[in-house]
Amino acid sequence: MKIGLLMESAQAHQKLAEAHLERLQSHMHELDGVVREEIRRTLTEELRELTEESKRAAHALRCIKRTANLRAFLWSIGISITCTAVPSAIAHWTLPSDAEIAALRARRDELTYAVSHLEQQGGRAEWRRCGDSARLCVRVEPKLPVYGDKADYYIVKELEK
Repeated sequence: MKIGLLMESAQAHQKLAEAHLERLQSHMHELDGVVREEIRRTLTEELRELTEESKRAAHALRCIKRTANLRAFLWSIGISITCTAVPSAIAHWTLPSDAEIAALRARRDELTYAVSHLEQQGGRAEWRRCGDSARLCVRVEPKLPVYGDKADYYIVKELEK
């Protein structure tokens, strides 16, 4: 009888343990669903934040690109203006003006006429620098007569054409 009671008590404990085990398994399934749902919700939230952060980063990069393009454009314009202005300024200050060119041409024409007139009058002579002081001297015709009160004028020897 004691064994029967003991067996009955063991069966009751076994049924109670099975019931608890079933409830535990049911709670585990519910907990598994809750954990999965929480993971899904957390992952979705984190992915949304990541998406927003990525959009902000892409927008910031586009702004940086526009700024860099504008800066490069302005640098190019500045360098182009400098590369044009510097040679123009140098040319303006070093090259003669139109009036100076016209005056130089007129002077050249006068000198050309004077040289031509001098050559026509027999002024083609051989000039040199002579002596220690490098004074200007000219080749003369020693066989021709001399002129002047002191006989200090000589006939200049003409260069042959």
